[in-house]
Amino acid sequence: MTTHVNKVHHVTTITQVAKDLGEDEDWLWDIANEMEIEDGVIWVYGVGEDGVQAFTDFGIENLIELIRFYKENPGLLRR
Repeated sequence: MTTHVNKVHHVTTITQVAKDLGEDEDWLWDIANEMEIEDGVIWVYGVGEDGVQAFTDFGIENLIELIRFYKENPGLLRR
C-alpha cells in the first residue's frame, strides 16, 4: 500500500512574490489569473479573509515564465 505524500511544504503569497521579483502586484494578478492549480497556484483562506493567492516554488517558476512572455508580448495581456 502506497501513501500519497504532498511534497509541497510551503507556499509564497502573491504580495511576497511581487516584492521578491520587483513587479507590480496588480499586474501579477492579471498574469496569474490564467494559471491553474496544476501550474502551482492555490488560494489560501483564513478567518475573516477573502483569500490570498499563493504559489508553490513550481508556481513561481511558471509565473516567471509568464512574466517573460508578457514582457515580450505586452499587447497580449487582457485587462
